[in-house]
Amino acid sequence: MAPSIAVAISPDIKDTIVPLKDTLGLPEPTRKRLEKAGIDLSNGYPYRPAKPIYLDDVHNIRNYDREFVDPGTRADPEKKALLSAAKEVKDLTAHIGTEIVGLQLKDLTDQQKDELGLLIAERSVVFFRDQEITPQEQKKLGEWYGEIEVHPQVPSVPGIPGVTVIWPELQATENPASFRQTGGASRWHTDLVHERQPAGVTHLHNDTVPKVGGDTLWASGYAAYEKLSPAFRKIIDGREAVYRSAHPYLDRENPNAGPKYLERVHPLVRVHPATGWKALWVNRAMTVRIVGLDKDESDLILNYLYDVYEKNVDIQLRFKWTPGTSALWDNRITIHNASWDYENSEPRHGTRVTALAEKPFFDEKAPTRRQALGLARPEDL
Repeated sequence: MAPSIAVAISPDIKDTIVPLKDTLGLPEPTRKRLEKAGIDLSNGYPYRPAKPIYLDDVHNIRNYDREFVDPGTRADPEKKALLSAAKEVKDLTAHIGTEIVGLQLKDLTDQQKDELGLLIAERSVVFFRDQEITPQEQKKLGEWYGEIEVHPQVPSVPGIPGVTVIWPELQATENPASFRQTGGASRWHTDLVHERQPAGVTHLHNDTVPKVGGDTLWASGYAAYEKLSPAFRKIIDGREAVYRSAHPYLDRENPNAGPKYLERVHPLVRVHPATGWKALWVNRAMTVRIVGLDKDESDLILNYLYDVYEKNVDIQLRFKWTPGTSALWDNRITIHNASWDYENSEPRHGTRVTALAEKPFFDEKAPTRRQALGLARPEDL
């Protein structure tokens, strides 16, 4: 979602604000899905939170360490319960992306959910078409993979905190977009990098999609790291960078200084707890600078890393949505980009749930994906 300036709301009137009604008209498949799920649309859709205005208020949200155990660490490495129950399992590219056919996410057993977590950790993004899943069921599934992020800025499904609304047509009314300036999610990024414990698995279910266009692209952080020479990896291994929020806020002590972003320091290269593989963890939209380097040095390295991630098509996947499709991806090992080529000429609507994961960590002894799978050549080592 495109950054927007938070607007101050006086405490004495905040509780009397009447939610805005749905003035765009919900797409019919969306309305049917929400009504079938018992979502109350009488007070308007979506629910819009009273946006916080000050930086310290947002910084204090979840500003403490939480225990996290990745479900993938409990899974059968062969994932027999999940894969044997599917009608078909299709790897979409060599490095990233798998589609599971014939399973309903809402019906997965606990063992299958653990194995799905491991599959997502290995393949970065997993797709399920023709899903009959309510927002409530989507949230319940998300809770299996970690604490659900409730965003202080983003509109959500009424009555279900943590199930955010992805409706580009509505977002364009708040942050205008055009063919030349698409903005929003139409840029390579990773979600919620400013969190103390950033995003793990995100589940986006699109109930309405355009007939042509609106694809989403993902790139593999495992493979991006492996694209780097062993000597260059040593330059960035163990280094930390500053990551910023998508939305700006005001400094309570100096509000006239203008909007500022919430910043956190995390490793440039992180290790996934379920696979134990190293992944490059940068994104052009929200990685600000490398700690300890001069700006020119930092910019030079970061711009090269962005290019490695964004310009190698062999480590990327472009996915064509169909109505009722769910995508579950791991923000710890990917960047993604939503194409706005359809320019809101047709409706698109989805609901998204993001589970927060561990505090990012680096382990020098961790292998690359190619090393772990026995694919590495001498020049890769």
